[in-house]
Amino acid sequence: MGIRRLTREQARRIAVRAQLLDTQRPTDLVETVRQLTLLQIDPTAAVAPSADLVAWSRLGPEYRPEQLKQALEVDRTLFELDALIRPMSDVGLYLAGAADWPTWSRIREWMQANEDFQRDIVAVIAERGPVTSRDIPDTCRVPWASTGWTNNRNVTQMLEFLMMRGQVAIAGRIGRERRWDLPERVYPSDVVVPTATEAATTKNERRLRSLGIARAKGTAVPVEPAIVGETGEPVEVEDTRGVWRVDPEALAAIDDDFTGRTALLSPFDRLIHNRVRAVELFDFEYTLEMYKPVAKRRWGYFALPILHGDRLVGKADVIADRKASVLRVNALHQDVRFTRAISKGIEAELNELATWLELSTIEQPAPAR
Repeated sequence: MGIRRLTREQARRIAVRAQLLDTQRPTDLVETVRQLTLLQIDPTAAVAPSADLVAWSRLGPEYRPEQLKQALEVDRTLFELDALIRPMSDVGLYLAGAADWPTWSRIREWMQANEDFQRDIVAVIAERGPVTSRDIPDTCRVPWASTGWTNNRNVTQMLEFLMMRGQVAIAGRIGRERRWDLPERVYPSDVVVPTATEAATTKNERRLRSLGIARAKGTAVPVEPAIVGETGEPVEVEDTRGVWRVDPEALAAIDDDFTGRTALLSPFDRLIHNRVRAVELFDFEYTLEMYKPVAKRRWGYFALPILHGDRLVGKADVIADRKASVLRVNALHQDVRFTRAISKGIEAELNELATWLELSTIEQPAPAR
């Protein structure tokens, strides 16, 4: 029997369902993060912090940012590691192999040269934790050297590295500032830590379930891999090259009725985070342009991808002006010609976004182009 072949529409619907962006909205924050596997933390809040924006796009107006803080700092059903929020049920997967981190000689040599500094940090945290980096004295013997902003930021760098080795943990935040504590005071006492090989397999399975469809291999991407190894079922997708991997449960449900909706997505949303996959499956080109000069931006500082049904149809150049209590929609960029249904869906989402952000007015965009 030959390899199964999917239409691009089928592939897109698998991806949309896996990311909880069809009409069957989830109702629980922790279960949502468990399906997505992560929420990415990013300080940019032109509209809202990305983690909150991703949660809102799934859960709708019932979601409040206080729920995320509660889950992270009180209930301990979620945890933060390396600028990603994950379900606490996955913590063992990310402690697996931690003792062997890092593989990069420069970091390993710097940590070895500062073993006393490591012990000093852990001692302060054990006695006074949770603490911020500013509460920890810098007793570093060999400073961290960098041509970037981390140069000589010894406490912060060592905390980052100790976190990756599972020797400290993030207990919460005060604003954007992290509070550090001992892992045993943050993570459950009964955490099961698999071998690194077992963890890698489970991560691939979890990642494929969250993406629905992905490549087995590919180039490295920032934050989180977009590849899933040989897990799942192999398929081909029309008008694309090579073999894809599909979550078996998603493949089994491929003939189920699909009802889509309109959604405004964070630029860091996992549906579009892998730009190559977004082009292959959705014909959707996207670049986050906040680092570009204004004159070189095509879509805007923090343009929100627009999902309608199983298509990515455009970008909304939106800014939340909290001082004026206005949601400013600078432009709506059409990747496909907006039908009446698309326009109505976008209008409803913008109204819902403004209400969720507690902004009293929407400033209408210039004519779409």
